[in-house]
Amino acid sequence: MVFAYYRRLSPVQRKIYRRSDEIASIRLRRASALHPAVHALAEALQEENKTRTQTLCQRLADGITSSLNVPTVRVEVLTVRPHDDWGELHGLYSPAEGRRARVQLWMRTVQHKRVVAFKTFLRTLLHELCHHLDYELLNLPDSFHTEGFYKRLSSLSHQLTPAD
Repeated sequence: MVFAYYRRLSPVQRKIYRRSDEIASIRLRRASALHPAVHALAEALQEENKTRTQTLCQRLADGITSSLNVPTVRVEVLTVRPHDDWGELHGLYSPAEGRRARVQLWMRTVQHKRVVAFKTFLRTLLHELCHHLDYELLNLPDSFHTEGFYKRLSSLSHQLTPAD
């Protein structure tokens, strides 16, 4: 399945898109070792503790990248999401261009300044990490939102948050 924007891509970009779409999962070695950090992240968000939230996000990012033998990213947790007429920004991945790649996450909603729900926050972290993995693990020259991208995101989420 291709998304509507596929028609606007160049032939080279379409090739990257199709390659991305074919990859449905990413398997972590010892994902269970990261479960305590996931549970602690839920608590830190509930406590509205920004510093602890950032520390735990960094621990998760380091654990995932280490498991996959790819360069790590720097995680930065910020307060209220930026917004404009296009909507709210939940997270942002900045690729490594001569420096360490960066993931930025916002922990509060724009309108009510409430802490983002744990599952939404975790999926945003994983979403941004999937962009990193597209470049560093899968060696894709670009990172598109494909059906395969979202399947990879779900595969990471299921490994880190198994059914209780």
